Amino acid sequence: MVTGGGQGIGRAIALRLAAEGAHLVLGDVNLTGCHETAQFIAEEGGAPAEVFAADVSSEEQVKNLMARALGLQDRLDILVNNSGIAGPTAPIEEITLGEWEDTMAVNLRGVFLCCKHAMPIMKVHRGGCIVNVSSVSAKRPLVQRTPYAASKMAVIGLTRTLAAEAGPWGVRVNAVCPGAVAGPRQDQILQAVSRRTGESVEQLRQKKAAASPLQTLVDPEDVAGVVAFLCLPDARAVTGQDINVSAGAVMY
Repeated sequence: MVTGGGQGIGRAIALRLAAEGAHLVLGDVNLTGCHETAQFIAEEGGAPAEVFAADVSSEEQVKNLMARALGLQDRLDILVNNSGIAGPTAPIEEITLGEWEDTMAVNLRGVFLCCKHAMPIMKVHRGGCIVNVSSVSAKRPLVQRTPYAASKMAVIGLTRTLAAEAGPWGVRVNAVCPGAVAGPRQDQILQAVSRRTGESVEQLRQKKAAASPLQTLVDPEDVAGVVAFLCLPDARAVTGQDINVSAGAVMY
């Protein structure tokens, strides 16, 4: 299962896992995007992907998503918690409580709910792999993005604790921490920053790229490759880790 599989990192993860032989369930509020992802999987010869509407901030919808997935395969081997939103770009005193809660609802509550309802399924078969998509912003300041940074840091805490809790059932739990990933969401963030700073979007993009030793933004496929590794038997001894995919912009 991949949440947020309708675009960007989620789509890249879904395509890569399908290429590795996974039978995918895509859950998202972006049904159009998920159906496009499923079509791409089919065109590349992957197993047919199932698409379900799911707002991960709603426990009822998450429970329904898990039940429908279980009805298809009678098991759940992989869960990738990718759904997330950027949240507001503003000084903390200008951020509303609603904006804070909306960001936490998707980025943190959604991960919690999906893990909560996936674990009983994985325990039955005494095995499974959960990968939570956090961010390098969980490890360093992200000015004027406090809700986002706080939510992604909390995901790392959840990941480490659940890894310790789930290990006796053979369930591994890890996180990936992307840096600045090229794509529509990054463009939206840069546009928001541009409106506040007066710098052009292209100037901001170049500054972000230059901040990494490899002097590049990260492609969604780079993140997908690390997620795929974590889900494969090669990573059978890897759990409780938060792995940066940031072109070296963060090294801790």
